[in-house]
Amino acid sequence: MNHQRTQRLKPLLDKVPPGFVVDTPWLKAQGIDSKSIHNYVSRGWLERIIRGVYRRPLPEGFQTSPGLSWEILLLSLQWLLKHDVHLGGESALDIAGYAHYVGLGGSPRIHVYGRAPSWLKRLPMQTKIITHRSTLFDDDLTGVMHAGQDTGQPAQLVNALGWSIKASSPERAILEALDELPHRASFNYLDKIFEGLTTLRPQHLMRLLTLCRSVKVRRLFFVFADRHRHPWRKHLDPSEVDLGSGPRALVSGGRMHPAYRIYVPGEFATVDGDGGDSHA
Repeated sequence: MNHQRTQRLKPLLDKVPPGFVVDTPWLKAQGIDSKSIHNYVSRGWLERIIRGVYRRPLPEGFQTSPGLSWEILLLSLQWLLKHDVHLGGESALDIAGYAHYVGLGGSPRIHVYGRAPSWLKRLPMQTKIITHRSTLFDDDLTGVMHAGQDTGQPAQLVNALGWSIKASSPERAILEALDELPHRASFNYLDKIFEGLTTLRPQHLMRLLTLCRSVKVRRLFFVFADRHRHPWRKHLDPSEVDLGSGPRALVSGGRMHPAYRIYVPGEFATVDGDGGDSHA
């Protein structure tokens, strides 16, 4: 390897922590040409994951789970590759301690919102990455924060850098999760999550409900909020939120909620908060 390539290698290794992922456009932006990339792979300084995507190997003897870590992958996207993405929906609620999703007969799912690279879905991972555009809030990032997260064995490397995962606040995440109803999420599962959302911030909620572009999500939020009657509910005024007009069909064979005029499973069509059937 010539001296010029050696000079490029050290800055590269300084920028990419062990286990982290980069792609060809990023490498070329660092002055690493295609021939050098091939050379780095052949010498074991980079590992090729798929075409155009590489990982810096972990130190020899470093114990970690097999395959790519979704946490390290997301940190790579956010901090190294500078993609405007964040963890959201059920996944953000999970790392905040509100949800513990166990896939039934399938792979664990991670919900990533924003402008993710096209290669993300092609990575060989045990975890299923589900990507979403941030259209629910028209690309407004209100409620996206830095979340503390134990990333397992690679955390030894991540913590030294002071990096944290960018994720939706619980207030934003529950709205993102409600947007998945009824086809990609379960009413009963989100009902269990909502049961634990006792400490949401009403001012933050009102701001997000105002920004939210989906009438469906706004109505569903108040359906669940009235059902559980957490202390923060009395600080929210539905009249200050655009709930649209006319009934909305959401589930086939459901019942229309008498207050919010959206068709939901029968046990959710109630105004008394007891979870029973509506008599309206």
